[in-house]
Amino acid sequence: MDDLDLALVAATQSGLPLTPRPYHALAESLGLTPAEVMARMNAMLESGVIRRIGVVPNHYALGYRANGMTVWDVDDDQVDALGERVGRLAFVSHCYRRPRQLPLWPYNLFAMVHARSHEQAQAYADAIAAMLGDACRRADILYSSRLLKKTGLRIVE
Repeated sequence: MDDLDLALVAATQSGLPLTPRPYHALAESLGLTPAEVMARMNAMLESGVIRRIGVVPNHYALGYRANGMTVWDVDDDQVDALGERVGRLAFVSHCYRRPRQLPLWPYNLFAMVHARSHEQAQAYADAIAAMLGDACRRADILYSSRLLKKTGLRIVE
């Protein structure tokens, strides 16, 4: 990464400009062409410097009040394959594997669901449970009570 890449990351770390042509706005502010901005962003994506460019919605503002992290105790031999399937479900915003913290925390698969009601969130959890089948030994839903953080990494200069 060179100084322009760092400037581009710094300019986008709070989000893309909310304009019809955000890459053009970035280009103008950084003294680049829109093509250069897009090429640099693509290069950082391909190299893994940035993982993705996407929308980070405020689920509460959109009416999704039952935001639940579903947690699952899934057989270790099947958790990767099943987690891939769970992560592709339309109602799962993110899904990942984490190590268990026994004896208090037996869960190794996490899948965030956003719903308008606890009943809808439970229906989503039931659909995940059906997908996991006998590979799942235990599950729970941890509901959000408030929004604590809604930002990505920040570079301090």
